[in-house]
Amino acid sequence: MKIVYTISLLVLSNVFMTIAWYGHLKFKEYTWFANMGLVKIILFSWMIALFEYCAMIPANKIGFEGNGGPFTIWQLKVIQEVITLVVFTAFTLIAFKNESLKMNHLIGFIFLVLAVYFIFKK
Repeated sequence: MKIVYTISLLVLSNVFMTIAWYGHLKFKEYTWFANMGLVKIILFSWMIALFEYCAMIPANKIGFEGNGGPFTIWQLKVIQEVITLVVFTAFTLIAFKNESLKMNHLIGFIFLVLAVYFIFKK
C-alpha cells in the first residue's frame, strides 16, 4: 500500500509543480493574469508550489526505505523524474495545442524508462 500512496502523492505533487513552473505561460491568456508583473507571477507560482511540497515531502517520507518504505532514495528520484515527464507531457499536449509530441521525445522517454530499469536492477 505504501507503493500506491507514494506514487499517488508523487503524481499529485508533479501536477502542482508543472502548473507552478509552466502554468504562467498559459495563464497569460487570461486578463486577470496578463497584467501581473514578474514578482507577482513568482509569488503566485510559489503559492501553487506550496501544494507541491505538501504532497512531495510525505511521498518521500512514506516511500523511503529508511522510514519503512519500499524504495531507495535513488529509486524515489528516478520514479519522480519519470512521473514529472509524463505529467509534463500531458500538460503540454492539453494546454499548448501548438506543441506536438515528436519521435525524438519518445526516444528520450525510452531512455528514461531504461534508466528506471537500471536503477531498480539489483
